[in-house]
Amino acid sequence: MRVRLLGCAVLAAMMVPAVAHADNPLDPAMRSKAARERDRAIIRKLNLDEAARVKERDARYAEGWRAYREGRGEDAGRDDREDYARRRAQYERDMADWRRAVAACRAGDWSACD
Repeated sequence: MRVRLLGCAVLAAMMVPAVAHADNPLDPAMRSKAARERDRAIIRKLNLDEAARVKERDARYAEGWRAYREGRGEDAGRDDREDYARRRAQYERDMADWRRAVAACRAGDWSACD
């Protein structure tokens, strides 16, 4: 039992990632000012590269939305709303006709029952 517990503890310790020592003044590799400046420059470059990537991605998204608005956007939405209103009005007319036919059928007009 003890061996299993010890084995599990060793496996758990091996799975835990190593602690990063970036910008840690107690880290032996970061004791000199030159090393900290080099680390700072690397991090700055990584941040600037990522910011440029995000800016370029967002510009592509904006272009896609602009193309959507010009090609389909507002006018197509208006057409869709008008088409819906037209279909809804026809549905309401059809339902009114059906209700009148049901009422006539129930009143004894057998020709309305078809």
